[in-house]
Amino acid sequence: MTTASVDLRPAPGLRGALNERGHKVALYAFTFIVVAHWAEHITQAIQIYALGWARPKAKGALGLAFPWLISSEWLHYGFALVMLIGLVALRPGFVGRAKTWWSVALWLQVWHHLEHLILLLQAMTGHNLLGQKAPTSIIQLLVPRVELHLFYNTLVTIPMVIAMCTTCVPPSRSES
Repeated sequence: MTTASVDLRPAPGLRGALNERGHKVALYAFTFIVVAHWAEHITQAIQIYALGWARPKAKGALGLAFPWLISSEWLHYGFALVMLIGLVALRPGFVGRAKTWWSVALWLQVWHHLEHLILLLQAMTGHNLLGQKAPTSIIQLLVPRVELHLFYNTLVTIPMVIAMCTTCVPPSRSES
């Protein structure tokens, strides 16, 4: 009878730093980025629904200071890519139910990233989806962009938070 051996050596380099000894710090840094971006979408929704601003003027806090930047599909695509990379890079540091929830967030972000890639390609080529006036994502054909991206970011953030809380809370005796 042979037993499969488990490699208990720490992962080398960046992977080890992000998912072992530095996992908590990496999660805090990643969470800061996610929350800051989410706050931008919430600010934009407040500008539209609470303050009554016209959609083109509602650009979030960053967009008030840098309107040209917020209008760039590169910025939005870049953030979607950073989110995707962060979710992939930090995934090995999770186990059990936490890893399942983190994986849910990852797969939701894969779709969100694809939508931003479609938007970026339209902006780069000048050929918009189904003859729309501006770059348009697939689901944006049904849901306005401001609401859609607030929804996407919320949808990705919820399982991330569940994964982090599941990691931070020790299992109950019945789960041990």
